[in-house]
Amino acid sequence: MSIIARLSSWRWADRTHPWVRRWGVPLFCVALGLPSVLSSAGESGVAEELALTLALTVPLLWRERRPMLVFALTTATAVLTAYTGVLDSANAGADLARLVALFNVGRFATPGRLLIALAVSLTQLVAWAAGLWGDSQPKFAARPEILILLGMVTVTAVVGLGLATRLVNVVIAALQKEKDQQARLAVAQERARVSKEMHDILGHTLAVMVGLADGAAGLTETKPKRGAETLRTIADSGRGALTELRQLLAVIGDDNDRPHDGPLAPQPGLADLDPLIERVRAAGPSVTLGTDGDLTALAPGIQLAVYRIVQEALTNTLKYAAADTSSSVRVTVAHGTVHVDVEDTGPLRSPRARRRSTGSDRGLIGMRERAAIYQGQVTAGPNREGGWSVHARLLTIPPSL
Repeated sequence: MSIIARLSSWRWADRTHPWVRRWGVPLFCVALGLPSVLSSAGESGVAEELALTLALTVPLLWRERRPMLVFALTTATAVLTAYTGVLDSANAGADLARLVALFNVGRFATPGRLLIALAVSLTQLVAWAAGLWGDSQPKFAARPEILILLGMVTVTAVVGLGLATRLVNVVIAALQKEKDQQARLAVAQERARVSKEMHDILGHTLAVMVGLADGAAGLTETKPKRGAETLRTIADSGRGALTELRQLLAVIGDDNDRPHDGPLAPQPGLADLDPLIERVRAAGPSVTLGTDGDLTALAPGIQLAVYRIVQEALTNTLKYAAADTSSSVRVTVAHGTVHVDVEDTGPLRSPRARRRSTGSDRGLIGMRERAAIYQGQVTAGPNREGGWSVHARLLTIPPSL
């Protein structure tokens, strides 16, 4: 899997900067051919050799879009050089350019065209081998049969490498698609979980509103002033519930899951942070809690979001950090914003124990989905002490209704 991951990173880098490989390969072929061209300085064929070298390398710029056309051009140029004898047989850049063209046929062309290209290349090789003998004597090779065998192996290997590259790209694309599907599934599951919890909060709020409305109906006759205050409380509760619902729907979007039929009860809030931290301390780590600002004025929904973010961050510490880890939790409310900071000092439980959330893990997805309901965001990463830090920012001021 590490090999696939490394290949995926290379593929991503190639797609991010495609011009590097597109221009780099032809320029590299030209650079390899320059020594042969420069060695011909002073001879009448130096211009022709340079032109043929460029004719073999420049078409490589289109090797991925039109692989068969590029192969045909390089093959025709190679045949021309064989008849004219202009191009030096030791021109490594020209040889590499022909192999690159054949390699890209293996990567992008159909199997039928690949067989045609392979047959043409082997035919060229046989014709070249026939030219090694003059009057049954080798012209410049002591063991020409070895050269012929190596040439055939090289041509076949280049074709096989092209096919293997195509297969690897298909596998990487399939794995990436599966990874994206899993990420979307995790997001959908977390959204369903958040929606069910918000359903409990809204249901509890509505139940309170119904109770207040029943009481207000009796107070309007005996105690009008008290009844008016109760009605204003009902209006404020309803307005807050409507805001929570709109924020939830803005993030959830299309929610096809029916809410569960369990009893409606208040979800955890900031008052439950102390019991949560006590349970974490019982497991071994040392945890401190600090708060700043008026936390009691926060709506139940945002309190639940903060609670779940702290819970997930501390759970991550319990999973991956050693037992003697120390953690700190700080919740700050200021200027219409809630800041949640959870940090631990490490160390890791084992060298390979912690592979913290990098954007696709379910825990971080859940935290981000909860923060998104309140137009916030979550960042997570290693800190200077060798541990892990989670920072969340949520807005307490709802959009205007």
